Amino acid sequence: MAHVDDPGGNPPINLWGGGRDTTNNRMKMTAAIVALTVLPPACGVTIYTDSQYLQKGMTLWMAGWTRKDFRRKDGLVPNADLWRTLDALASGRTVTWSWLRGHNGHAGNERADGLASEGRRKTLRTAP
Repeated sequence: MAHVDDPGGNPPINLWGGGRDTTNNRMKMTAAIVALTVLPPACGVTIYTDSQYLQKGMTLWMAGWTRKDFRRKDGLVPNADLWRTLDALASGRTVTWSWLRGHNGHAGNERADGLASEGRRKTLRTAP
């Protein structure tokens, strides 16, 4: 569920998917991974998200997690696999992580929510 606007005037890119055994946090992280994967590494990007978990993870918690190899006293940081991927994709490029309130009329966020619903419907329809 990623809606990628190109400030250069190219048409937006809309991507969606789903997973049977997943969480909201994992899907939002996956959307950011997909967006960073399809955009050229040289281009700066702003990721708008209604997930404080994603935004704070990338801006506040990542340095500590990487310093401790994504380990906590009670085991690995949840979603460590995705956090490692996000860290690698964001490394060496200019990424701004901007939180916005969900369901508040932001066109890109509303579009991403619609894509998420589409991905969920398709996953539920095709999964055994």
